[in-house]
Amino acid sequence: MATTQPHDSDRSSDAVSPADLAVWDREFAALGERTTPLFYRPESQEHALQYLRGLLSPLQRKNGWTIAEFSGEKEPKALQRFLNLTPWNADLMRDLVRDYAMERFADSRGVLIADPTGFAKKGSKSAGVQRQYSGTLGRVDNCQIGTFLAYVNRRGDRVLIDRELYLPKDSWAADFERRREAGIPDEVVFRTRPQQAQTMIERAVAAGVPFSWFVADEEFGQNRILRKYLEAEGISYCMAVPKSTDVNTAGITTNPDTPTRLDNLASRLQPGDFSRRACGIGAKGFRTYDWAVIAGRDGRQYVVRRTIADGELAYFHCYNPRGESLSDLVAVIGLRWPIEECFEAAKQQAGLDNYQVRKYDAWYRHITMAMLALAFLAAMARTPQKGALPAWAGTAGRERGGSRP
Repeated sequence: MATTQPHDSDRSSDAVSPADLAVWDREFAALGERTTPLFYRPESQEHALQYLRGLLSPLQRKNGWTIAEFSGEKEPKALQRFLNLTPWNADLMRDLVRDYAMERFADSRGVLIADPTGFAKKGSKSAGVQRQYSGTLGRVDNCQIGTFLAYVNRRGDRVLIDRELYLPKDSWAADFERRREAGIPDEVVFRTRPQQAQTMIERAVAAGVPFSWFVADEEFGQNRILRKYLEAEGISYCMAVPKSTDVNTAGITTNPDTPTRLDNLASRLQPGDFSRRACGIGAKGFRTYDWAVIAGRDGRQYVVRRTIADGELAYFHCYNPRGESLSDLVAVIGLRWPIEECFEAAKQQAGLDNYQVRKYDAWYRHITMAMLALAFLAAMARTPQKGALPAWAGTAGRERGGSRP
């Protein structure tokens, strides 16, 4: 019996067409071909595709056991070996993630964002785990902390392009017996999270990643070494800083050579110094504040943000050698939030925090594969076809278009 096919105008905009499936399948196959040179054996190449497909699947939990079952394997040993023992270089995979993202999202006005996120863990064997404060968890807890670098362009596309595992100084970096048990290479030394961010920025610059600004929160903004590096490299930045920050100003104080606390300078601002602007769109609409700028020296500026409801102040140290406007600074400051959205999407849709590995190298391998899955979802969200993702893919690509900074 013949069937009648619906006319295009009768199809829901969310329906899946053969063209949709063909595009996604071709893209996944092409991505798989790009990963092939990273692995020595055909079995490893297949395990990489199985793992990536599992991370993109609608599984609620995405670890070696569940992905193996999803892939039709009787047991997870092969995928566990893929993460823990199979010889392959996670840094080469990281470079592939970055290059794949830049081919689709590169923008001369792009923004780099650094931020840590926590991964709650039980026990004491996982590399870098200890009781430590995590802003992600909102408390001191037993966890690992990863420092990440994200990239966002003017269209609102955002991806994670680099990562480093933070090793606490005394409990891990200086404990050689514990390091050996977790497989931490001897050449790995203690680095603060701002130092890790600098290393990742250096890699992005060396790879030719186009961007105009770097943004980060207080942990990075109050680090003078990171600020000096960025300024020496001519990299514009907007980073949050505490109110106690000492600054040298250009004429607002009697003696500009004497450092003055930023909150003291802010207290001298007049009502007319503030102007109302939105720094983006959140879940509840435009994020609107009152803003003022205090001029500094040598391209430095200090932005004061005042909450409309209660007058609470927040402070930002900016290096603005191009002399861009307050509106530009406000827009850049508002672009710190996409990395939080990257973390949310990567954890909910790409299994970023679902790993069950303890070894140092295995952490990097899982995290980097999850970053690749997230980049694929972001790329597919920008395909010209409309509709849902394939049955094996998660929903991040459909949901990520809601809130734009």
